[in-house]
Amino acid sequence: GTDGIRGEYNKDLTYNLAFKIGRSLGKIIIKEEPILIGRDTRVSGSILLEALTKGLNSVKKEVVDIGICPTPAIPFLIRKFSFSCGVMISASHNPPEYNGIKIFNSSGNKLQKAEEIEIEKHLKKISDIDLNQKIVSSYSMQPELLEIYLNSLISFSEDLNLKGIKLALDTCHGSAALFAEKTFKSLGAEVLVINSEADGLKINVNCGSTCLHPLRKTILDNNLDMGFSFDGDADRVIGMDSGGNILDGDHILFLWGRELMIEEKLNKNLLITTDMANLGFENSWNNIGGIMKRTNVGDKFIFEEILKQKGNLGGEQSGHILSGINNYSGDGILTAIQIAKYCSNKNIDLKSWLETSFSPFPQ
Repeated sequence: GTDGIRGEYNKDLTYNLAFKIGRSLGKIIIKEEPILIGRDTRVSGSILLEALTKGLNSVKKEVVDIGICPTPAIPFLIRKFSFSCGVMISASHNPPEYNGIKIFNSSGNKLQKAEEIEIEKHLKKISDIDLNQKIVSSYSMQPELLEIYLNSLISFSEDLNLKGIKLALDTCHGSAALFAEKTFKSLGAEVLVINSEADGLKINVNCGSTCLHPLRKTILDNNLDMGFSFDGDADRVIGMDSGGNILDGDHILFLWGRELMIEEKLNKNLLITTDMANLGFENSWNNIGGIMKRTNVGDKFIFEEILKQKGNLGGEQSGHILSGINNYSGDGILTAIQIAKYCSNKNIDLKSWLETSFSPFPQ
């Protein structure tokens, strides 16, 4: 797929396949450093983690498990501690019965096509495996590394003070449930969290970035300034203003990009987005002197184009935003902080700011 391996657990993505993927991945890794693994809250996550670990251990690779985390924690920690690569076990916005495996290389970037093909070559060579075979375990849990990631979110915010801002967070029973509230409260915001239990049976069920009714109701019922709804692994976000109007990835890119353009910090006045971006967005962006480049759908294609064009902001309509702040790792919590930051710095409410964005065409 556009973002790793994904399917229904025990139907498409089995224990056996996860073991083989771990073994195949271990075969292509030259570096000696351990492999970092994290997961979202899905029930199948711990089982797939065990299978991947056994597969990696079978080719003498060491595994460090950080437990439940947002996807962007993986590339951040790979870079910080020079892990040989990293794996996130998540099916993003999909329902609980799905799961997936996203692989990051030693630079913290999603795998290139050539690397994926290399893993597949090894995978096809593995015949039936004996899951009861004796494998020397090389595994440790280091959840304390997540504190470093959490502190980075706060430090990226440049002494931001969100005092007086009242906001809602829909953490959709996923990875954001462990991090989003703590981050926003530490920045001074008044926070109301819904779907806040880290519950793999409820992840993305009638909540989160693909189901915005709960967020809208919470904002309107409690007279809040804004709200943010995350997907299961918290790498993307959809915002909402005090009137329940949606701030999707296109609006985030337009508003954030325009601010960077005004500050003369947007390289070439360029935004990188995908074929899904609204035509109204493109026309309005061109009208204010901006340039837009489109790619195939998928954040790794956006990342490749950002590097090629020497851009510094890009993303998808679905709320997956890549910026230079954290080396182009899509991070829903970080994106939400940036939106709140601009509202605070400009002393403007999100509703008024969103009214200055483009008018979308029917799509």
